[in-house]
Amino acid sequence: MEKILIIDDNESLRYTLTNVLEASGFESFAVEDGSKGIEEIKNGKYDMVICDMKLPGKDGLIILSEIKNLKPELPVLMLTAFGDIKNAVEAIKQGAQDYLTKPFNNEEMIFTIKKTLEMKYLSQEVNLLRKKIDESYLGDIITGESGKIKEVLKQVNIVAPTVLTVLIQGESGTGKEVIANMIHKLSDRNQKPFIAVDCGAIPESLIESELFGHEKGAFTDAKDQKIGKLEQAEGGTLFLDEITNLSDPNQIKLLRVLQERKITRLGGKKIINLDVRIIAASNIRLTDAVNIQKFRADLYYRLNEFHIDLPALRDRKEDIPVFVRHFINDANRELGRSVQNVSPEILKVIKGHSWPGNIRELRNVIRRAVLLTEGDTVESIHMPEGIADEIKVNNQAGNNEITFEDSSKQAEKNIIMKALEESGGNKTKAAEKLKMNQRTFYRKLKSLGIN
Repeated sequence: MEKILIIDDNESLRYTLTNVLEASGFESFAVEDGSKGIEEIKNGKYDMVICDMKLPGKDGLIILSEIKNLKPELPVLMLTAFGDIKNAVEAIKQGAQDYLTKPFNNEEMIFTIKKTLEMKYLSQEVNLLRKKIDESYLGDIITGESGKIKEVLKQVNIVAPTVLTVLIQGESGTGKEVIANMIHKLSDRNQKPFIAVDCGAIPESLIESELFGHEKGAFTDAKDQKIGKLEQAEGGTLFLDEITNLSDPNQIKLLRVLQERKITRLGGKKIINLDVRIIAASNIRLTDAVNIQKFRADLYYRLNEFHIDLPALRDRKEDIPVFVRHFINDANRELGRSVQNVSPEILKVIKGHSWPGNIRELRNVIRRAVLLTEGDTVESIHMPEGIADEIKVNNQAGNNEITFEDSSKQAEKNIIMKALEESGGNKTKAAEKLKMNQRTFYRKLKSLGIN
């Protein structure tokens, strides 16, 4: 029988909770303030704590922190008033497993308690799973010793066991889908599907059908019924990459799904209930998109229950040597090579680059270098097009302080100007020629000063 500690200063509520818990097969013990609760945790054995957010003396967040310092593995469920959801979300960020709003439904409370305890019992399996997680999707991001990536992984571990919707923000190539997959694998949904959708790769006319599905005959080309991505992810996780590419009407429909957890296929009448966790990602900050009215504020607030910001590679350059070794080993296995390392001169060149393509770009450069290396050490390297000449000058001059950011930007500018010239100044056609999303293309024009 699981034993639950109740910390609440309301005598009537303590009495009610004790009776409801014991009627449901749990053993319980109640105290009226946080200090007594901490003493109980120190001296007794509990499987779970239910703690009120508002307590005399030390408030619930402080007590939560003390509990987590004493017994990090002990699950804590917070009780909060209906209008105090902001503090409840903060409690989740600080390690609480979930929260209940008062007044609560008894059945809902027992369901939440049982689910929280199940998550606790799965924790050992999760720890084993973390050790076995496939390198193919962890290698790109989990490698590194910088404080920034350690903070990211800490946040992943905190949010993964919860039901919170997660927003991941970071530049292209920083590993947003990798992190989303980690969250899924470390959650209690890991036996269910992880479905990824690139919102920028699906034509606007098809995105609704792709997400919600359609019935046969719903539109001209709907010759068969189609199950949408939301249904495919039932019980699991739906990852919406580059979510800023959703049009305003589709943002409204997604907002409704997040609010109601129900959908209807295009051309259908049947209401389908959903149990799907949403993880969204963007390579621009959603607050910026909201400010320029390119993204709905109400949807942003729904998605931003918990957010993770991924650092660019240029902001974690101390990790570059670790990445280089990792990608050399990967390339050796893939290409049948036996390269051991890179020369000190080449490592300086690599660290001097700004890596606008982030980890993905570095991986591609190292793979190519390994393929072209005949010995066991990389002595030359072919950097991305447009900055190779700068590397040659850098090596000849022996100037290791020069970076390649300016020449990289100039190369991008030259390519875009050529595409515009060939398209007669038509920006849409130029973006298509370069196979770039239009919003990304316009941001490039602005950042490079092209009018």
